[in-house]
Amino acid sequence: MLNIFNKILGNSNEKEIHKLQKIVDEVNAFEPSIEKLSDIDLRNKTDEFKERLSKGETLDDILPEAFAVVREAAKRTLNMRPFDVQVLGAIVLHQGRIAEMKTGEGKTLVATMPVYLNALTGEGVHVVTVNDYLAKRDSEWMGQIYEFLGLEVGLIVHDLDFEARKRAYNADITYGTNNEFGFDYLRDNMVMYKEHMVQRPLNYAIVDEVDSILIDEARTPLIISGQAEESTEIYYKFARFVPKLIENEDYTVDEKAHSVMPTEKGIKKVENFLGVDNLYDEENIELLHHLQQALKAHALMKLDRDYVVKDGQVIIVDEFTGRLMFGRRYSDGLHQAIEAKEGVKVENESKTLATITFQNYFRMYKKLAGMTGTAATEEEEFRQIYGLDVVVIPTNKPMIRVDYPDAVYKTEKGKFNAVVREIEECHKKGQPVLVGTVSIEKSELLSEMLKRRGIPHQVLNAKYHEKEAQIIAKAGQKGAVTIATNMAGRGTDIVLGEGVAELGGLHIIGTERHEARRIDNQLRGRAGRQGDPGSSRFYISMEDDLMRLFGADNIKGLMEKLGFEDDQPIEHPLITKSIENAQKKVEAHNFDIRKHVLEYDDVMNTQREVIYSQRRHVLESEDLSESIQQMISEVVNRILDIYMPKDIHPEEWDIKGLEEYVKDIFPVNLSMDQLNVEEVSRENIANTLVQKAQEAYKQKEAELGSEVMRELERYIMLKTVDQKWMDHLDAMDQLRDGIGLRAYGQRDPVIEYKFEGYEMFQEMIKSIQEDTLRYLFRVKVKAAPERQEKNYNVSYSHSGGNEKPQPIKKQKKVGRNDPCPCGSGKKYKKCCGRTA
Repeated sequence: MLNIFNKILGNSNEKEIHKLQKIVDEVNAFEPSIEKLSDIDLRNKTDEFKERLSKGETLDDILPEAFAVVREAAKRTLNMRPFDVQVLGAIVLHQGRIAEMKTGEGKTLVATMPVYLNALTGEGVHVVTVNDYLAKRDSEWMGQIYEFLGLEVGLIVHDLDFEARKRAYNADITYGTNNEFGFDYLRDNMVMYKEHMVQRPLNYAIVDEVDSILIDEARTPLIISGQAEESTEIYYKFARFVPKLIENEDYTVDEKAHSVMPTEKGIKKVENFLGVDNLYDEENIELLHHLQQALKAHALMKLDRDYVVKDGQVIIVDEFTGRLMFGRRYSDGLHQAIEAKEGVKVENESKTLATITFQNYFRMYKKLAGMTGTAATEEEEFRQIYGLDVVVIPTNKPMIRVDYPDAVYKTEKGKFNAVVREIEECHKKGQPVLVGTVSIEKSELLSEMLKRRGIPHQVLNAKYHEKEAQIIAKAGQKGAVTIATNMAGRGTDIVLGEGVAELGGLHIIGTERHEARRIDNQLRGRAGRQGDPGSSRFYISMEDDLMRLFGADNIKGLMEKLGFEDDQPIEHPLITKSIENAQKKVEAHNFDIRKHVLEYDDVMNTQREVIYSQRRHVLESEDLSESIQQMISEVVNRILDIYMPKDIHPEEWDIKGLEEYVKDIFPVNLSMDQLNVEEVSRENIANTLVQKAQEAYKQKEAELGSEVMRELERYIMLKTVDQKWMDHLDAMDQLRDGIGLRAYGQRDPVIEYKFEGYEMFQEMIKSIQEDTLRYLFRVKVKAAPERQEKNYNVSYSHSGGNEKPQPIKKQKKVGRNDPCPCGSGKKYKKCCGRTA
């Protein structure tokens, strides 16, 4: 019925396209006049547009002419004229929406129009890609258009020095990866001087492969971490013991929830092994944590699927692209547990210094847009989380790819035999084949089978990702057979070789259905680009993870009842439909998980925004004396609330406690023993304390000089904020780990987390104020502090671990037990050395 109404009335997407077509017509109307301009006159249009904007015109006002200018520049520099459908996509991107455009429709060129238009404001535009290769390729390729029109292009990739990074961000247009943009934001919020920040305020971003970055990686936090001091022997100890435990007897595994739990019997075995009475005692919490991670590493994390071992290191395999994720580590000790399991060197666990999710990073942009070949199936998530709607852009030429129904087999062996037969048939007639697998293990299994048949082929998976762009680009040549793990090589066009169209074009074979329909659609979308012929078919077995875990029982029962052999398939559109329904269930489940993760992260995000905005205020202020004065008043009032509460009789005030506490923070003598408490009001004591503290503050300033005092205030405040924030992140992690248990008491864990997190945050703010004053009043300076960046010995990870340390600036080594050079009187390891 819905389809009938859509045919009569037209669906909402078609109406949207019809509305946008009017703007495309305006762009086209400018083409004849723009074509007549000389190169210099075309370049001068940029200055003209900037002037018009300064006089009050809006970006929407100049859009048709600006897009026509970019179209002409693309013709002159790249010999590429954007099609009308590409202009459609460009308008959608400018409006801060997601443009779904099929593979091969030229998304890279589409982005140039809204990028140029929005760069005219001078506030900067970020083009976000999934890897360094694409960022570099696109910045150089499309950069020709921008430079022809007088705009500057920057590139952010791994291992850039500070000057190059700063220069790239100051350019009109900056290309880079999601990781680098996110890490630079975090690093900017750890600097000691504002001139060491690299990013400008986040203005406008276009995210390429937006589903990969904002959906697939949404649950993965970006983390900057430092080393925690802890022995690694405990990991090896558990790695040797856990394999002796028996599944379903000593522990249970839930693959759907990706969790593993020890049983009572298993716990008893562990207690005997460790020589402890009760593993759930408070002092044994760390041991319990190590057990959980060792079990997870043993039972859930599989070699050559979730990770590989390369050059003595455990490298994560990206679940969605099959690429090796160098520098990423699993968080919370899981990576160390896997290292111990595989018998390689266990790196020290890390301490989180700063963290943010992609969800919260990209929501900070004033305007956000995205493009991909597959977004419509996740439109609800894009709308709810990011406020982005999806517009499906029509293809330039009709899609003629043939998508065959799924072929379902009883066993994995029967399925792979059928896959090899089909590859062999295609290869004999010269038709190129691209085969998608879900893991390295499966791609190597298939490769071995093809070798035995003498079929030449290329394997493209995480182990060979360095060559992925070159391999994938040749996958459309006559007779080519390419095996790719989860569409590694995404972002690279497959162009058909000579005579291939007549053979039916590129044939796609999927060896398993993915949990998300999007990933399957990405694989299919590699064939049939720009009106090319092509075909696709998915091969499935009842032993595949999706079928095994999510709804294969009725199909399996039918196959058993009808007496199907291993190599006998069921092919029917209804079977394909039931599989897609299973995928929809999983997608909904995963969306719920991501939403749940975001509910927790939003609590941290609110706190992060407060801390970072306060920190930025400190960075940008030349004089913080007013803030210090206010801090003194707030701390004094808080001390009095503790030791001299308003609602109790003066005789019950804790005068001794008050004296001690005041002495600990301020270098003042209260001399309360000389006062008659009943004759002195609480207000008088508060005023006296504030006055004495301010006198001590002025005396300190006179002793050090105003310039040194201002520098010290800023340095101590930033140092204290950073240390307290790190401790707070750690405490919030621990709170979150245990908060789920509140559900057993009929309390909502998220609400509990919000309340307790708020209380902890307020305590942190109080602690920052007190420690800032404590250090400021006691600091001794032998020489004026140098304006240099603090030495964070940090490493950058994508999910909780570390790479090699990257010191920012080398400084004289201070012994851990030496007095701290900041003058606090504490040992270095108990003071500033805690962050090193």
